[in-house]
Amino acid sequence: MWNRIKKFSVKKKVCFSIIIILALFLVFAFTFPLAKYKDCKVNGNSGLARVPKADDYKRGKLKELPKYDGNPRKMFQVDLRGYDLSELDIKNNLKDLMYASFDSKTKWPSTLPKGFDTNTIMEYGKNPGLNLRKLHQKGITGKGVSIAIIDGTLLTGHKEYKDRLKFYEESHHDVESSADMHGVAVSSIAVGKTVGVAPEADLYYIAETDYSKYTLSSFVTGLSFDFTYLARSIDRIIEVNKTLPKEKKIRAISMSIGWGKGQKGFKEVDAAVKRAKDEGILVVSTVFEQYYNIDFRGLGRNSMKNPEDFKNYEPGMCWSDLFFKHNEKFNPSEFIMVPMDSRCIASPTGTSDYVFYKQGGISWTAPYIAALYALCCQVNPDITPDEFLNAVVDTGNVVQIKKDNKKYNLGTIVNPEKLIEKVRK
Repeated sequence: MWNRIKKFSVKKKVCFSIIIILALFLVFAFTFPLAKYKDCKVNGNSGLARVPKADDYKRGKLKELPKYDGNPRKMFQVDLRGYDLSELDIKNNLKDLMYASFDSKTKWPSTLPKGFDTNTIMEYGKNPGLNLRKLHQKGITGKGVSIAIIDGTLLTGHKEYKDRLKFYEESHHDVESSADMHGVAVSSIAVGKTVGVAPEADLYYIAETDYSKYTLSSFVTGLSFDFTYLARSIDRIIEVNKTLPKEKKIRAISMSIGWGKGQKGFKEVDAAVKRAKDEGILVVSTVFEQYYNIDFRGLGRNSMKNPEDFKNYEPGMCWSDLFFKHNEKFNPSEFIMVPMDSRCIASPTGTSDYVFYKQGGISWTAPYIAALYALCCQVNPDITPDEFLNAVVDTGNVVQIKKDNKKYNLGTIVNPEKLIEKVRK
């Protein structure tokens, strides 16, 4: 056979080689998954299954500042996280920089545009806003209440939440992965010491990946979700919750993900959510309205404006076009709105690092709502999820905003102070 191959033209030899390589890859891909998944359950119901390493973006000097093209649906257009900009002249790039994401490892040049203050932006961004810190000063911090999060690999030692983390487990997960930005972000939004909504609530966390095994077919067709694993994680939280004393029960689960009837594992995750609801747990996901007849959205904010002032908010960047084009769809009695954009939260690059995201996503809103419920559970341990949601709508703010000389009602924006006052009674 090899003698015949030697007689082939160069073009035929190349084609033959490609066929051989693809055949070998097919055999390998369907025999061995490319990702290494393993159930990493801890012995017992407390503790840390693993301490993942910090992430390293491995970025060096930036040769040119990225431009913002005005399309809010394109995220990370001006991504400066981990870059060295010290040799760039960007003093005339205010417009682009106002849409930048950056972190503790970003190195800035000596001169920045007037109106762009990185320290002010980060400090404003760390504030969960809407006067929540006034409640924290009064001792309403979620203390004594537990919440659970199911998300990506966690940097367990980050100073924002390490003292609050009571349980970290991994299931159907890459056992060699370093911390990812998503899990770190949602955890700090929920229970972060300085950036969180409920800074003294206890956190129970499961790192879980919804993708099916990486094979050649899934590589070609796109990663297929299998929500069976998410369902197992929800049931695991229910199981853990049964071991906790009454005053330490998990009152909410936050999952920044959604599912539909056509997806694998839909029946399993749908049933698991209903089991959690039967246990009295508020289950916050991006298909929230399927289970509670109310939906939520995230708010945007100019990064140089105070997050405490309700009038400084607007529709979040990722859905602002939809809001203004189809405003009639956003009835304030059917939508809860919380801060989302212009947040400075924990970074996966180090246990003391922070990252500012100009643009957030609906992922950032789920832990905010779950943690807000924890505050309510602290002052009223007998409150139910439905009572909480009704109270949020009853006490929220509807603000009026303008665009193109037209007025719009934006709301219902949660009003934490009024909410606590109502549920306490």
